[in-house]
Amino acid sequence: MKIAFIPIDNRPVCYTLAQQIAKMDNGLELLLPPREMLGDLHKIADVKRIFNWLENLQDVDKVVVSLDTIAYGGLVPSRRSSDSLGKIKKRIEKFKQILSEKNAEIYACSSIMRISNNNINEEEKEYWSEYGKKIFEYSYNYHKNSIAQTDVPQEILEDYIVTRNRNFEVNKIYIQWAQENFFNTLVFSKDDCAKYGFNVIEAKVLATLIASRKCDALIKTGADEIPLSLLARAITKGREVKIAPVYSEPEHVDKISKYEDVSVKESVEGQIELAGGIVCEEKDADIVLLVNNFKEEQGELVMGVDVEGYNKELILHDKPYCIADILNANGADNGFVKQLLKQDLNSDNFFGYAGWNTTGNTLGTVLCCALVKYFASDFNKDAFKEVQLVRFLDDWVYQANVRKKLKADFEVPQLEALQNEMKPYEEKLKEKLGLCCVELKYTYPWNRFFEVEVSF
Repeated sequence: MKIAFIPIDNRPVCYTLAQQIAKMDNGLELLLPPREMLGDLHKIADVKRIFNWLENLQDVDKVVVSLDTIAYGGLVPSRRSSDSLGKIKKRIEKFKQILSEKNAEIYACSSIMRISNNNINEEEKEYWSEYGKKIFEYSYNYHKNSIAQTDVPQEILEDYIVTRNRNFEVNKIYIQWAQENFFNTLVFSKDDCAKYGFNVIEAKVLATLIASRKCDALIKTGADEIPLSLLARAITKGREVKIAPVYSEPEHVDKISKYEDVSVKESVEGQIELAGGIVCEEKDADIVLLVNNFKEEQGELVMGVDVEGYNKELILHDKPYCIADILNANGADNGFVKQLLKQDLNSDNFFGYAGWNTTGNTLGTVLCCALVKYFASDFNKDAFKEVQLVRFLDDWVYQANVRKKLKADFEVPQLEALQNEMKPYEEKLKEKLGLCCVELKYTYPWNRFFEVEVSF
């Protein structure tokens, strides 16, 4: 199977993770545009070169694409771009023409523009550093009460609303395409959600349009993991796999994770279905999804919200199983990983672990990994081990432990310090997974503490 994959941007979780997971099946050929063509924190994607790359691909069976990359140059540029609606329409129509000539199945996602509840402008327009939280409050109150007051300068509020409305109109165009059966699956992703806000209003309008036009489109909480979920869906299509979620805290599945607007249960089941799986009871499962969920409140390791970790004996399943560690946002649960590392991670029944960033990020990643392994025509066990090594080093070692220490010790990222902190964990994990001969490199791909890249 030959799949073209156009990511959201060039971050490792969007770009190299897809490559690493695809390598687990020697019968799967995943084609990505060269990494330098994609956008990052400050650069927009070179869409013309991506078009040229795509036009020259031969005999592609399926295409998985982040439409934000095509329309705006990436997920972050979708919030910053000043391009007119007319200019964007010409760009996406060109893309539609190219894909129409490929005769391939198309699995696409587009984001519903987020509203972050802070004054951090790292991924937003410049004025977010002063007015971000106030714009969030205005949006929240406007939706909740149908009226809102704010002291945000009128020209800034207007610029923000114009940008939102432009992106909203672009998403309506995609619904028209879906009505024409252009997509096999279209997903609108909700990133950093609250209960109320312009983004929630837009999601409801899009849902109404989808229902009235009877087109194959979905609205899902999440963002960075959605292309991986669509990759899993593309691979799973036409084949049945039953997945049973089993929770560490089954009495608390109604709680809502940070940055999401649905319960843990809804998020888990929605991600299973998006990946092409069928939610089932444990006794009927082909794969068991073990979910390390929280009780009352999800922890948040970047913001310093600590919650009680896993403190029971971990009993793993005698069926194929994968693990979603969602006790915390932005990193693994140390207590859970301590128990997990006592187990045999070279068992044929182990289908993957993830515990990074949001609940949706974690679920989409581990389900993609598990389904590629489950359906692999020529399984590459060493590639599977490499994916697990990266996830433990990133999700557990860096996000749950090293990041906090380095941020306390340094004002800006230091590669030597990163290497020194990661190496002791690396040696233990390589021994545990039976990967003693691989050499690893650590970098900060966006030159900030938030994410790290682990590469071979």
